[in-house]
Amino acid sequence: MKENKCILVIDDEPDIREIAKLSFQITRSWQVVTAGSGPDGVTQAATHQPDAILLDVVMPLCDGLATLKMLKAQAETANIPVILLTATAKLATHGDFLKAGAQGIITKPFDPG
Repeated sequence: MKENKCILVIDDEPDIREIAKLSFQITRSWQVVTAGSGPDGVTQAATHQPDAILLDVVMPLCDGLATLKMLKAQAETANIPVILLTATAKLATHGDFLKAGAQGIITKPFDPG
């Protein structure tokens, strides 16, 4: 069993990745792995087997829903809880993400404390 929790932050915005990383490291002493794209995030998830994934919804090329579906389709990442991070608050699309396997949704901007 892991001594410290590990979280993977998948977001195309470097500032968001850094804020989330520092927040989890400082407030929770968690190990944080980051990825700047959906495909990189899927690779990082398979490699590091994090305890949870914080996934941005709006990203170029491969958005959050496509990334979530890739994570849930692979045996090595299918059971990792995924929490979505979004700047949009469209409730209609939230249902699609929850049906696809997301555990929850956090709206940007968020309080890192």
